[in-house]
Amino acid sequence: MSTNQNRIEEFDAVDLIHAKRDRGELSTPQIDWLIDAYTRGYVGDEQMAAMTMAIFLNGMNRREIKDLTMAMLNSGERMSFAGLGKPTTDKHSTGGVGDKITLPLMPLVAVFGAAVPQLSGRGLGHTGGTLDKLEAIPGWRAHLTNEEMFAQLQEFGGVICAAGGGLAPADGKLYALRDITGTVEAIPLIASSIMSKKIAEGTGALVLDVKFGSGAFLKDIERSRELARTMVALGEDAGVATSALLTNMNVPLGFAIGNANEVRESVEVLAGGGPKDVVELTVALAQEMLALVGITDVDVESALTDGRAMDKWRDVIRAQGGDPDAPLPVARETHVVTAERDGVLVEQQALPFGIGAWRLGAGRARKQDPVQHAAGIDLHAKPGDTVRAGQPLFTLSADEPERFARALEAVEGAYRIGDPGEPVLDGGPLIAERIGR
Repeated sequence: MSTNQNRIEEFDAVDLIHAKRDRGELSTPQIDWLIDAYTRGYVGDEQMAAMTMAIFLNGMNRREIKDLTMAMLNSGERMSFAGLGKPTTDKHSTGGVGDKITLPLMPLVAVFGAAVPQLSGRGLGHTGGTLDKLEAIPGWRAHLTNEEMFAQLQEFGGVICAAGGGLAPADGKLYALRDITGTVEAIPLIASSIMSKKIAEGTGALVLDVKFGSGAFLKDIERSRELARTMVALGEDAGVATSALLTNMNVPLGFAIGNANEVRESVEVLAGGGPKDVVELTVALAQEMLALVGITDVDVESALTDGRAMDKWRDVIRAQGGDPDAPLPVARETHVVTAERDGVLVEQQALPFGIGAWRLGAGRARKQDPVQHAAGIDLHAKPGDTVRAGQPLFTLSADEPERFARALEAVEGAYRIGDPGEPVLDGGPLIAERIGR
C-alpha cells in the first residue's frame, strides 16, 4: 500500500484498466500517475498485470508509448556524461544466440575517441547476458560506482558494467511482472522498457541491434521492424541520436554459444580473426555508433587487425579487476555430435541451440540462478559448409554429464545435412535493413 495513507489519488487503477481493455487511449496524466503509483506500491501487481495484458492485446499509439517511456524514465535518476569532454555512444541488442558483439564492439569504438558507457544485463532463458560472459574472466567485476564508471570512461573511453538500481526502477518492477504474465512480446512494453533505461543512462547516441528470426524475441521481421521504428522515434523524441539495424538471428552468431567460450571467440575477433559474421556485425555497428556522433572517414576494421582494439580491451578488463591473460574456465565433460553422412549443412536453427546451451548450464531459468561459465556449445560447421560423415558438427560442454541428454533433446531436428545444391535455410543476409534518419 501507499506509504502516505492520507494522499488523495488522482485516478483509479480499475478505471484505467477498463479504458485500455475497451481499446481506449490513456492520457499523459493517467500514464504518469499509473507508473508512479505502481512504483510506490499503491497500484498492485495484480492490477498492473491486467493493464499489461490489455496493452498486449490492444496496443498503444505513439504518444502513449512516449508517455509510458518518459514516466518510467522519470521514476528514477538520470545519468549525465556531459563533463567527459568526448561524445558518448552506446549499443543495445534485443538478444539472441551467440550474441557476444558487445565484447569486441566496446573497445573497437573507444579506439576512435568516442566514449562507450555500456550498461549491460544478465541472461534469462535462452539469451545470454553480457555480464555473465565477462564474469568468466577471473577477477572481473560488474558493479562499479558512478565515480568509477566516469573515471574509466575518462581514461580508457569504455566500460561494460551493471546498471544501478536507481535507473528507471519502474521498469525493473514491470519487467519482472511481464516475464511471469505472458506479456513480454508486447511492442509498447518492450520499447518503453529498453528506451527508458537507455535514455536514463545518459548516452548522446544509441544504435539498436534489433533481431528477427528463430533465436530472436520477435520471430517475424515485420514485428521487429515495427519495434525498431518505435524505439528510434522514442530516442529521437528524447534528444538521443538513434538508429537501428535489423539483423538476422535465424542462425547462431559465430561458433560459440555460452559464456567463457564466447569470451574466447570475442578475443579472436579483437586479435584480427574470428568468425566472419561476428566481425561483419561488430564492424557495421561500430561504424553506425561512430557516425551518430560525427566520427566518420575512419578505418574501423584496421583497429581489429593492428592491435589497437585488443590493447583497449586489455585496459578496460584490467580496470575492472580482470586478468586478460588468465585461463578461462573449461568444462569437466564434453560430448561431440558428428555428421551422419556426407553433404552440406543446410539448416542450423538458432533457438534450439540457445535452449541447448541453457540446459547445459550456460543460462538461468530465474534471475537468482547461478550460471556455469564453462558450459555451452561450440559449433564446428555453419549453414552452407560441406561436411563428411563422422566429422564433428558441434561439441556440448558441461560440468555435469547428466545435462547432455536434455541438451541433445533441444537440438534434435534443429540442424540438417542436405545434398549439394539444396537451398541453405539461413534466413538471408546478416544485416537486413537500417532504420533511422
